[in-house]
Amino acid sequence: MQLYSRRVWTNRIGIALSMGAMLFGLLALLWILWTLFYNGFSALSWEFFTEDTPAPGSEGGGLRNAIVGSLMIVGMTTLVSTPIGILAGIYLAEFGTTSKFAAMTRFVTDIMLSAPSIVIGLFVYALMVATLGGFSGWAGSVALSLIAVPVVVRTTENMLLLVPTALREAAFAVGAPRWQVSLKVTLRAVKAGVVTGILLAIARVTGETAPLLFTALNNQFYSTDMSQPMGNLPVVIFQFAMSPYENWVNLAWGGALLIALFVLGVNILARVLFRKKSTD
Repeated sequence: MQLYSRRVWTNRIGIALSMGAMLFGLLALLWILWTLFYNGFSALSWEFFTEDTPAPGSEGGGLRNAIVGSLMIVGMTTLVSTPIGILAGIYLAEFGTTSKFAAMTRFVTDIMLSAPSIVIGLFVYALMVATLGGFSGWAGSVALSLIAVPVVVRTTENMLLLVPTALREAAFAVGAPRWQVSLKVTLRAVKAGVVTGILLAIARVTGETAPLLFTALNNQFYSTDMSQPMGNLPVVIFQFAMSPYENWVNLAWGGALLIALFVLGVNILARVLFRKKSTD
């Protein structure tokens, strides 16, 4: 009886500590979100989206150049990482289950998933910026692609491994070649999960600052030339948040709010797609 009572109290204490830790985390998160929304919404205006970053000490201005630059860099990252990640995931799940090359690919993918983003930024800096002669939006897209590709690869492989073997056997039974089974049967069966992985990869790279500091750098003026330094929200937020100018600090809050809303929207979309897949 004494042993049972001690286990009951141990369980109650463990649950109480777990609930306390959860409440502490939620309160900290709510405090951060409240501060972000309170300061961020006050910075949003029509000029915020239609004017470029202001000069030091000047009033007004916006983040048009940084918003457009971020959209172009992240868009190019998506175009590069999506086909590479999906095709690599298909190979690992459908064709390379026992090969040594596939095992090495998984090992490298796991390393890239856990690699600090600043290391990837330095690698692309040495590979492209230092050798090709300057910062550019292309270098920024390559750096972000190296972060996004492993996420898409692992998500695609894990989703394909969930497809029942009977579905593949049924496709083989009607004479479909293996590549058609992979692309038209198994991949189509888990397309919602694969899209979810792509969206999560986009959400991850959207707020990355360190790789862009070493690759795309920044540009105070509006530019759509990917071969030149390009303005982007993470770097602008990093620079403006530490400035002594109140106007710049307010713009940094607005940019941080934009990124937070974008990432929140992408995660909600991913949840909706995944829930739809689970209920089908």
